Amino acid sequence: MKTILLTSVLALTFTGAAVAGPKCTDEDRSMWMSQDQMKKQIEDQGYRIKKFKETSGSCYEIYGYDNRDRRVEIYFHPVTGEAVKVEVDD
Repeated sequence: MKTILLTSVLALTFTGAAVAGPKCTDEDRSMWMSQDQMKKQIEDQGYRIKKFKETSGSCYEIYGYDNRDRRVEIYFHPVTGEAVKVEVDD
């Protein structure tokens, strides 16, 4: 019984790590774009933002839609504004 419980806990632990977002930067926050600047840059690229947040991996992340109305999840580098990871639902 203990073995099954331990196996389950380890499986859940590793599953969580596998879906974690990217690590974007170690730069000091004083170097980051403001959230408003980042949102404007993202919208200027044609995305509609449904949810915007700062991640534990020091990224800005959005959930929203691209210019073809596909749902997207994108992680952005907070200093350069570059997309670090992009997921698109077709």
